[in-house]
Amino acid sequence: MSFDKRYKFTLTEDSFRRHDEGDDQAFYRVPRFVSHIDPGAIDAVTQLYREYFPENGAILDLMSSFLSHLPEDCQYSKVVGLGMNDREMANNRQLDDWVVQDLNRQPRLPFIDNQFDAAGICVSIDYLTNPVEVLRDLGRVMKRGAPLVITYSNRLFETKATAAWLHLQDEHRAHLVRHFLEEAGCYENIEMMDRSPRYGDPLYAVVAKVA
Repeated sequence: MSFDKRYKFTLTEDSFRRHDEGDDQAFYRVPRFVSHIDPGAIDAVTQLYREYFPENGAILDLMSSFLSHLPEDCQYSKVVGLGMNDREMANNRQLDDWVVQDLNRQPRLPFIDNQFDAAGICVSIDYLTNPVEVLRDLGRVMKRGAPLVITYSNRLFETKATAAWLHLQDEHRAHLVRHFLEEAGCYENIEMMDRSPRYGDPLYAVVAKVA
């Protein structure tokens, strides 16, 4: 897949509406002890983290769940998760600490400035109804030059994904994520890439560094 083209997006409030506008906390209340992508796509996510996350760094797994897909052969000083289900994160053996927070209700992160050396958002960016505000505050809690790895696939809870996401194809979704990062105003060196394995679920990534 080529990401050479440039696309412009005109987004309105309707762009972030969802089929299910019910309480997200109720939707995620029941824990899901499953992976949301298949093993090949998981390996692709893990490889990205191996390439971009600094060893011995403090890592933020934003929109975390039961699995974080961090490489088992790498050591980090601390891994913090922020997600919607306490039981899922309590059973995530890669997390040292975690916070339950609905980013669609409260986009400001409960962390101090310049706390993290890297962050990942795995197959979840499509659920944010105010992604620019979340990404802007994420830049606040990350150190200058820290990498952010955002991954997505074609598996999702369609009723909770935003209209903007559902109306685009995979290639265009990478450009949408890039648009969010540019609008946030605190990222540079934005890369879009196709890391799909030969078989199974596709896996795409948008990687940036905090300016």
